[in-house]
Amino acid sequence: MLKITQEIIEEIIVHGRSESPLEACGYLAEKDGVVCKYIAMKNVDASPVHYSMEPKEQFNAVRSCRAAGLTIRAVCHTHPETAAYPSTEDIKLAYDPDISYVIVSLAETRPTIHSFIIRKNNVIQEDIEIIGAQK
Repeated sequence: MLKITQEIIEEIIVHGRSESPLEACGYLAEKDGVVCKYIAMKNVDASPVHYSMEPKEQFNAVRSCRAAGLTIRAVCHTHPETAAYPSTEDIKLAYDPDISYVIVSLAETRPTIHSFIIRKNNVIQEDIEIIGAQK
């Protein structure tokens, strides 16, 4: 189960909308089992249908998380015009079986978020618990 704060979800949505119609991407970092930091990254592909992160930015993000006592929990990206489900390319490029892949769809008025474990091309939807969610 992915535990994430409502505040972090809002940060992802703001970043996604600011990059739209391109996909936005970043890392989600956790402490004590709860995602508490979103690290926005530049989509160097500048594409509305896929993303790539710049390796130097990735290294800096991992290093700063370690220094802060955080662990990278997930890779996150937006789908500006499609559902929050991994595309064929997302599945093909999911190299790390030990992290989650979070997708936020901005296709509807109200964004949707889903998390997935992707191992050897198998996609398993992961439950999300939103901490501090409005009821």
